[in-house]
Amino acid sequence: MPIADILPASGIKVIAAVSSKKRLFHDLGDMAEACFDLDQNLVIEALLERENLGPTGVGQGIALPHARLPGLSQVCGLFLRLKKPLDFDAVDRQPVDLVFALFAPEEAGVSHLKALALVSRTLRDEGICAKLRANEDPSTIYTILTEASAAHAA
Repeated sequence: MPIADILPASGIKVIAAVSSKKRLFHDLGDMAEACFDLDQNLVIEALLERENLGPTGVGQGIALPHARLPGLSQVCGLFLRLKKPLDFDAVDRQPVDLVFALFAPEEAGVSHLKALALVSRTLRDEGICAKLRANEDPSTIYTILTEASAAHAA
């Protein structure tokens, strides 16, 4: 599964600053409503609930918030680049500036895990992260992410 299958070109945003993790989840809720016609309050609640189980900041400035939602037919994602890094309670205590959120159907088993693994593998590449951090144009960021995942899949 390539990233292009889960991330629409309209699902990328560069944000100057966000004041808190909760505010970030509100932004993701707004985007999920616009991109996938999901209930933004449901998205925010699901992300907060998942985050309460343990932080999704995986280290090196990357966060992978994710949640299962009713009404979804397939895994979908959104990407945010924060110009001002945000404290995310990451495992390495570093602030986060790259956020890839994933939403999966409630019944999704393997597809959710495969999507998380794909995104994680892609964002572990320091060269890709450097390119993402050096760009502010959403279409360029989309190209970097989708070409990177295609290369990793090959």
